[in-house]
Amino acid sequence: MSSMTFSQIPSGLRVPFFYVELDNSKANSFNPDMRALLLGLKSDGPAEANVPVLCSSADQARAMFGQDSMLAAMVEQFRAGNLFTELWCAPLAEPAAGVAAVQTITFTGVAAEAKVAAIYIGLTRLPVAIASGDTAAQVATALAAAITANTRLPVTAAAAAGVLTITAKFKGEAGNGIAISLNRRGVIGGEQLPAGITAGAVVTATAGAGAPDLAGVIANLGDNEYDFIGTPFADSASLDALKAEMNDIAGRWSWARQIYGHVYSAKRDSLGGLQAFGVTRNDQHATVFGLEPSIGACDFEYIAARVAREAALLSAHVARPTQTGEILNVLAPPTNKRHTITEKQTLLSSGIATHYHGKDGVVRIERSITTYQKNAWGSPDTSYLNSENIHQLAYVMRYLRTGVTSRFGRHALRSDGQRVPEGVATPSMIKAQLVADYVALEKLGITERSDLFAANLVVEIDETNPDRVNVLYPPDLVNQLRIFAVLNQFRLNY
Repeated sequence: MSSMTFSQIPSGLRVPFFYVELDNSKANSFNPDMRALLLGLKSDGPAEANVPVLCSSADQARAMFGQDSMLAAMVEQFRAGNLFTELWCAPLAEPAAGVAAVQTITFTGVAAEAKVAAIYIGLTRLPVAIASGDTAAQVATALAAAITANTRLPVTAAAAAGVLTITAKFKGEAGNGIAISLNRRGVIGGEQLPAGITAGAVVTATAGAGAPDLAGVIANLGDNEYDFIGTPFADSASLDALKAEMNDIAGRWSWARQIYGHVYSAKRDSLGGLQAFGVTRNDQHATVFGLEPSIGACDFEYIAARVAREAALLSAHVARPTQTGEILNVLAPPTNKRHTITEKQTLLSSGIATHYHGKDGVVRIERSITTYQKNAWGSPDTSYLNSENIHQLAYVMRYLRTGVTSRFGRHALRSDGQRVPEGVATPSMIKAQLVADYVALEKLGITERSDLFAANLVVEIDETNPDRVNVLYPPDLVNQLRIFAVLNQFRLNY
């Protein structure tokens, strides 16, 4: 009996002479294409709401979603930190029943000298010259004019009697994440109010309320794969909608869909507020970044910048931790308003991911954890703690699927015990191939301990369905070096 079988050339062929069929089952290699998706509000433009669209640049985003839109600003920050990841955007309409956020700054006095002040709207710096003799009303008017002149900002501004009023252009709770500050770089940066002029704190006059309904955009995602899903909507309803889309039962991580991916969001609040919010979440497919109230970026800008770096670093090597990755353009809070190590330990114990700040003011990734904290019985569970492990699992399962579908996609199946021809598979043959593929993953630094993997791997034909193979697949994921503990047991003399 021949060990060779053909898929196309018939065995009873009598017509001469030379025939060739191609078989690519041994030629395929795994080459993952990790894509990102940003959810955000549009202001105008031709892009249809709730329909994901490929977007390669900030200019393209402004044309499609509106030059002053949240989503255009997100694309700009994403591309500042990641030039190569394929980026898709899902434009959303503002919530019809929402409320726009309003913030105010009150100025008093008369300028006794000339200075240059700067107001920051998120990452955008707007310098304003103040002349000697300018009144508080004139200062507020000048700042409002500077804001109005920049048509890409997500806010409008007005001044009256020394009060600068800044209003989000869009409705919704996300407007509370618009960062506004004065003279962030201080005297060293050439930013200060002149003597005689005093500015009050930034005050929330009206809190933004409402969130877009994500049902439409989730339905339109279809079965397209997005490894990194960034959303500025961190309210419980929005996160719950995405949780349902991502879940292991019928969602993207289910056996039936196998699409995978991970959701990233951010929440700006006090330590107590972040901790209280974190313990209400429990989703291995979502990461929420905890932001200090005075961090120098709008929440949606931060999300885009951080997702860009997470995507770039994990696309380079999915098992390496993303720690130390620079979150480009984001300005650190003042030194006395940054999270301390004690506070970050609290956040990381409450399902909230963290960043840290260098002495140079650069904001960097510290640890990206998921919100998963407890199992179905309410007991503490660290199995899904690190978001990198989630991406590793997706990588391993896609690698496994590629190998199996390439090599055994049209095979007959029989029991072990006899030599079989090409095109027929046995459990031992499948097991040998799975072990070989696992060794390849081990060499890539994705998994480890192939000896124990092979010993615990089970491949068998189903007892009730002879056309089905059941596999117990026990990968050991490579871990990340996160803690380096040293006991310095010094000597004064050996």
